[in-house]
Amino acid sequence: MATVAVIGAGAVGSYYGARLAQAGHDVRFLLRRDYDAVAARGLRIESHHGDFTLERPAIARDAAAIGPVDWVLCGLKTTALDDAAALIRPCLTPETRVLAIMNGLGVEESLAGSLGTGRVFGGLAFTCINRGEPGVIHHIEYGQVGIAHLGDDPAELDRALALWQDATVEITRQPSLLRARWEKLCWNVPFNGLTVAAGGVDTEVIVTDPALRAEARALMEEVVAAGNADLAAAGAAGAAERIDGEAVISRMFELTDVMGPYRPSTLIDYLEGRAIEVDAIFAEPARRARDLGVPTPRMEMLTALLARLDPARTPPPQATT
Repeated sequence: MATVAVIGAGAVGSYYGARLAQAGHDVRFLLRRDYDAVAARGLRIESHHGDFTLERPAIARDAAAIGPVDWVLCGLKTTALDDAAALIRPCLTPETRVLAIMNGLGVEESLAGSLGTGRVFGGLAFTCINRGEPGVIHHIEYGQVGIAHLGDDPAELDRALALWQDATVEITRQPSLLRARWEKLCWNVPFNGLTVAAGGVDTEVIVTDPALRAEARALMEEVVAAGNADLAAAGAAGAAERIDGEAVISRMFELTDVMGPYRPSTLIDYLEGRAIEVDAIFAEPARRARDLGVPTPRMEMLTALLARLDPARTPPPQATT
């Protein structure tokens, strides 16, 4: 069994870390806000796959107390990406691998700049997970994780997949990290973005309102065009290395149509007054599209709106009389 540090034990990190612990791995959670609750009552997972509790999980307030491990599962928000390497470094040995289960574009490249390319993987989670009361995670639906290696090394990818073989998590092999990231953005851009920009609505509103649904599709089409241009610029060759736009868009709507009134993480952060992940999920894809000469006017507008709405960037408007 492997030793695993969970750095960024929010909803996503806690859930997937708990699944690895349930499978028998030695998992150690870096906790801040929920430390006292988990120390007192354990980590509770309420899941459609069945509820369970880690009664006495290994927890720490500081990464140095976790120490060296075989794997780091990084579940931080990209708003904390600049701090990630410093949090991860106390857990590293020359053989430690880092799996970033995070949203957005350029995540792995940023980590590799400080930690090294060979050890960094991307985890693309398609799931409905929210935090409940302190120490409780609500796993509402789905849960699949696509795993890819930053260098697209098949042997390294085998190593990552082996970690999850006994866990109650559906894992898919993603031979191209870049393509997997852009395909995930086909969901994140429209649904994380429009739920905020449309006034704090849930995903059910987006898919059932004809105008918002059409806008979501148009945003997905822009993401596909930009993604395929980025893949071509990176030297990807052949139909297998291109995003099948219609297939991906159809799948995103099929999955979201049955989610019910789900609130994505960006919406929750916005409603609770926290920084939202504008740069990695919206601004970076739009920047790459511009650099490649691919017009993405809807994505540009959505990025600008979210930057204005971001609680970390813009003070609330003052009332006038």
